[in-house]
Amino acid sequence: MAFWHGRILPATYYFRRRGIVVITSENFDGEWIAGIIERFGYGTARGSTSRGGLKALLQLTRDMQSGKPAGFTVDGPRGPARVAQAGAVWLAKATGNPVVPFHLEASRHWTLRSWDRTQIPKPFAMVGLAVGEPIEIAPDADEADLEAARLLLESRLGALEARALALLAP
Repeated sequence: MAFWHGRILPATYYFRRRGIVVITSENFDGEWIAGIIERFGYGTARGSTSRGGLKALLQLTRDMQSGKPAGFTVDGPRGPARVAQAGAVWLAKATGNPVVPFHLEASRHWTLRSWDRTQIPKPFAMVGLAVGEPIEIAPDADEADLEAARLLLESRLGALEARALALLAP
């Protein structure tokens, strides 16, 4: 499952207690975050694009082969915002599982001035969830195929944002 980093808070709450495995960094912040998300019923694979990323992707591959779903903030952990990194596409190729993009949007929210414009839903807000068509990646996909899939994922996430906002329209 793939989504933008700025929607991590509503996604964490919505998908809680489903055994989803997510990547958290190996640094001190990652340790703190792992403790929190594990309380919501998530598993963790430790690493990030800057440190331990391959190890985390291999752990996710093993977890998915044992039947666990994986969740990805495709533009995290540092951005640039709304530019998908290749990890989710690579994982789909390695496991044979499709990438399923989704987007959540709150009717009322605070927006942080962070790189990812993190959205924090206000109390009693409605949250629209739009789930996109799965993106299949062939096991023999080459670099050009992976890049095309990455761009498709970015495009679909943009369209899903519009759909999620439309769900909240009066």
